[in-house]
Amino acid sequence: MSIRRRILQLLLPLCFVPLAGSAVPADLAPKPYEPVVGQEGKDVVWVPTPQVTVEKMLDMAQVTPQDFVMDLGSGDGRNIIAAAKRGAQALGVEYNADMVEFARRVAAAEGVADKAMFVQGDMYEADISKATVLALFLLPENLDKLAPKFLALRPGTRIVANHFWIDGWTADETQKADGDCGSWCTALLFIVPAKVAGTWRMPQGELAIEQKFQTISGTLTAQGTATPITDGRLHGDQISFTAGGTTYTGRVSGDVMRGDNRAWAAARVRPQ
Repeated sequence: MSIRRRILQLLLPLCFVPLAGSAVPADLAPKPYEPVVGQEGKDVVWVPTPQVTVEKMLDMAQVTPQDFVMDLGSGDGRNIIAAAKRGAQALGVEYNADMVEFARRVAAAEGVADKAMFVQGDMYEADISKATVLALFLLPENLDKLAPKFLALRPGTRIVANHFWIDGWTADETQKADGDCGSWCTALLFIVPAKVAGTWRMPQGELAIEQKFQTISGTLTAQGTATPITDGRLHGDQISFTAGGTTYTGRVSGDVMRGDNRAWAAARVRPQ
């Protein structure tokens, strides 16, 4: 059974069927657009993230007024509006033009139209390079397609997601929201890691690093002896690993790594 079908089955109790036989006076103007839970969108059905889960996601991302928050497939705008209420500048990208107008109306009613912005567009084509936080509720197939764009973001960018994530990329942190959140209580935090795969030269020898998201492995070769790297981890631009009984911690800046208190340094000589 597809993930989309499973979601729709979970949503059946939430969907409302209009009552038949209620005539609408011809002289009344059409009602403003209202989204319906489970409605089809581009590559996804619309399901709102429970508000308690929205707040949990933004708490985990530690959103502040200094952030620029984006939501891809922003729906009714709740992630963006909640971020704007915390003082952040925020932008939602939504394919459905009616949803965009609906979200703008809600933002205006909530008094955050100056900070909560919405544009009609394709989430796969959106420019996310300026985001410091992404707040998302997408299906795994959507997320997998977006993964290369996520990994191209500045190291340290926070991504928070409701329930689903990219196959093979383990969350840095997982928490449960409290309150009325039904099947959508799990919030996941991911910190975009620096790119460190390749060969590095350091006074201690030659460091060969292989990387899978925020996990690293490889060897440190000194005087012809290769020692495996263990406990290798990235947290944004922060790196830590152990080799030959010594633990190295520091920061990555492009093709240079420097240890805490300048205890060690390494320069990349060959990318992977």
